[in-house]
Amino acid sequence: MRRLGTGIGWRPEIADAVERMPGIDWVEVVAENVCPGRLPASLVRLRERGVTVIPHGVSLGLGGAEAPDEGRLTALAERAAALGAPLVTEHIAFVRAGGPLTASPRLEAGHLLPVPRTRDALDVLCENVRIAQEALPVPLALENIAALFSWPDEELTEGQFLSELVERTGVRLLIDVANLHTNHVNRGEDPAEALAALPVEAIAYVHVAGGFERDGVWHDSHAHPVPRPVLDILTGLASRAAPPGVLLERDENFPEPAELERELAVIREAVTAGRGRAQGSSGGSVAGSAGGSVAVLARPVVGARERVGVAQAAVLSALVAGTPVPEGFDRVRMGVQARALAAKRADVVAKVAPELAVILGDGYRAAFLEYARVRPMSGGYRRDALDFAGHLLRAGRPEDAGVRRALREWWLDRAGPAPRPTGRMARLARKALHRNPA
Repeated sequence: MRRLGTGIGWRPEIADAVERMPGIDWVEVVAENVCPGRLPASLVRLRERGVTVIPHGVSLGLGGAEAPDEGRLTALAERAAALGAPLVTEHIAFVRAGGPLTASPRLEAGHLLPVPRTRDALDVLCENVRIAQEALPVPLALENIAALFSWPDEELTEGQFLSELVERTGVRLLIDVANLHTNHVNRGEDPAEALAALPVEAIAYVHVAGGFERDGVWHDSHAHPVPRPVLDILTGLASRAAPPGVLLERDENFPEPAELERELAVIREAVTAGRGRAQGSSGGSVAGSAGGSVAVLARPVVGARERVGVAQAAVLSALVAGTPVPEGFDRVRMGVQARALAAKRADVVAKVAPELAVILGDGYRAAFLEYARVRPMSGGYRRDALDFAGHLLRAGRPEDAGVRRALREWWLDRAGPAPRPTGRMARLARKALHRNPA
């Protein structure tokens, strides 16, 4: 396994700081946020210095019932090639459901949701992983995700699920120790048991991140300092095998560069403590059973796709469309997840279309959450922003005529087949329309 060292998640907000940080061996970038033909200058400079850049995808939905979208796979492959990446990473999650497979409306979660740890779901995931591996030019590693709710009647533990996935596909693992902590708090799962079952030699690298607890629920925010329990899990993992790479994730509320450097130093110390513990024990690291794809007969997945698809569509519909929560699920936790998804939608739409928050001012968030309760996302965040603005305009809102006029101008600039003309050409076009309305 390639040694990566210590890294940090590259984000535009901290790009300059990352370039100046000592001891950064590699960075990870959200794959969907970079364009192969127009890489950010900061990433280009890092690559020229020999810093490894790894694209981290968030939209494939390999845990979903449908086969991976060819266009998304092509886009991920292009980013891997443009960045000269030694591997690409994604998540063990589903992000959309419905559609032709279930004869129901297609819905987008806008977030990573847990797959059921069942034989059906594992069969579908393994087949989707094989499809992705054939389409990608470099090895694929998959990340365990954090979850706010559990599926009823699961057949496998986290460790069993991941171990069999590796054994059947040869895929590598991106272990997020913060997500193991999240699942400990939210789902009562023992991180030590999960680590003990992992094929450690399949680990490509490790994520470390912060979060916060509220009302007994741990939120994996990537916007807070890394807590001690997460560092302890990292030390436990390092005591079994030295991780090839460890990366600090931070997506919001970025502290001063010095604070990020201190967090990286603490992460290094946690790994060192784990290696010291391993050297002091008699057994050293524990060998797993997976080092590549083994000959496991593929099980038919057609029926499994339909069964998984129906189940995921029912869950996602309950979370984003207000339909009843399926039997066996914790309704309180599902409510927490539904509110979290709506809040994330509001936050991301405000990022991809910042003008909306400026136009609507303090009323933006309340208006968007009201819209989200009745309008599930079905076409990504940019489409969501347009649909939200159109929803308000059709309802004659906002009440302030000037704000409504500004919102309409924004919507017209982006909703038409081509950008609207500006300046003198715009005035001429409007005059022409007045003379010939047809």
